[in-house]
Amino acid sequence: MTDFEIGRAKRARRAYSFDDIAIVPSRRTRDPQDVSVGWGIDAYRFEIPILAAPMDSVVSPATAIEIGRLGGLGVLDLEGLWTRYENPEPLLEEIATLSPDQATRRMQRIYAEPIKPELVTARIAEIRAAGVTVAGALSPQRTQELYETVVSAGVDLFVIRGTTVSAEHVSKTTEPLNLKRFIYELDVPVIVGGASTYTAALHLMRTGAAGVLVGFGGGAASTTRAALGIHAPMATAVADVAGARRDYLDESGGRYVHVIADGGLGTSGDIVKAIATGADAVMLGSALARADEAPGRGFHWGAEAHHAELPRGHRVEVGTAGSLSQILTGPAESADGTTNLVGALRRSMATTGYSDLKEFQRVEVVVAPYQAG
Repeated sequence: MTDFEIGRAKRARRAYSFDDIAIVPSRRTRDPQDVSVGWGIDAYRFEIPILAAPMDSVVSPATAIEIGRLGGLGVLDLEGLWTRYENPEPLLEEIATLSPDQATRRMQRIYAEPIKPELVTARIAEIRAAGVTVAGALSPQRTQELYETVVSAGVDLFVIRGTTVSAEHVSKTTEPLNLKRFIYELDVPVIVGGASTYTAALHLMRTGAAGVLVGFGGGAASTTRAALGIHAPMATAVADVAGARRDYLDESGGRYVHVIADGGLGTSGDIVKAIATGADAVMLGSALARADEAPGRGFHWGAEAHHAELPRGHRVEVGTAGSLSQILTGPAESADGTTNLVGALRRSMATTGYSDLKEFQRVEVVVAPYQAG
């Protein structure tokens, strides 16, 4: 790959966001109803390639159940308000009414309440009772402390999600999580991330992870780029991690690790491009925070927004675009790519002549930076 000189002492490679690329139609087209958008990870099959991000503004037990019924997977944040408070609804209502200058400080205080293991068990049991696939997420820092509670409660898929997750964390003060040993000893499939480079993803795949989340600092509520100077343009990140998946498939003798794009996915066009650059599925935050049923009530925030020492995100107003059903499967009543996300993916695949997600990963892509106006 070509490096560019950005100064006499530094070279860098070019990276692309989803806005920088476009998909090229082929000579063949199909009917949208003939296109399959289903996917599976381990023993679990889903009708649509969408996971709801483990964020309090997106996933509650009720919305996790509804997303499951619609064919996707809702991932509950097991460090969120639902495992800190018996009834978090008044606090969710309060967060939605805070002024911008109050939001971060007040959220830091709200999230200072300790996590209660009995609530972790209760929330997972509530989702399981509805008969949908159960997924919960912990940060790497909390995994050692709470994973036994999570697995005992009956989670189907376990997600370890952070701003970045590595297979080799170095610390002089604490014993780091040994991902390879941890995943080997667990009885459930594990999805880990984020990762944004080929090397980082390859190391995570070698730990035995069933899936790798791709993304770093690219979400609508994240200010990681401004706070830490770190950012990973998503088109390049997904393609790099897909390359790691391909090489690990050969290295391991046929073990396939799923690539899940996580960040920079505000519209249906972004989802289409994520699959086109190599993702098997996408994890959505702000796109689903716009649902009428979303716990954030038209606002969206992640764990970085209330970090006790260095917040790297903020609560953002995303408004509402329709019900969860409308956002995922339509019908759309606007042309801005915020509703009928799955319908848009189907139509794009049909327009370019591909019948399933794995085939669509081979679609031709060109560099065509978007110009507004």
